[in-house]
Amino acid sequence: MKTNIGIQEDRTQAVAVQLSKLLADEYVLYTKTRNAHWNVEGPDFHNMHLFFESQYEQLDEIIDNVAERVRALGHYAPATLKSFLQLTHLTEYSERENTSKGFLEELLTDHDSIITFLRENIEPFANEYRDAGTSDFITGLMETHEKMAWMLRAHLK
Repeated sequence: MKTNIGIQEDRTQAVAVQLSKLLADEYVLYTKTRNAHWNVEGPDFHNMHLFFESQYEQLDEIIDNVAERVRALGHYAPATLKSFLQLTHLTEYSERENTSKGFLEELLTDHDSIITFLRENIEPFANEYRDAGTSDFITGLMETHEKMAWMLRAHLK
């Protein structure tokens, strides 16, 4: 059944393309955060293990919400690792030590990249594509990522 939510199909398609890129970024960041959770080493292992767990749990919820937003617009969400790696703005892996500092710096860079991507799409979604709902949705995601980035940054001081 066709989605009829008051937004032209070409506009929902354009928004879905950007959301698919976001979904890929979120999935790659989730995987990298899981990696940090599993592989962090050092005297702060226990605390950082739990911290990274709280972060990937938040990202898991974000991933589901982004995919469901794509579906609500009447489009299919990408759902393969291959598609995520083709769509993402992030690097899958960078060389670093398996210390909390190494993981924190890498994850912070990725959060900052996602925040920038979200910020750049707030106005186009609302004004160019006439999709205030998705604009509001990504504004909320941006705020969530800003808080997550703050938490990462605070560990690096």
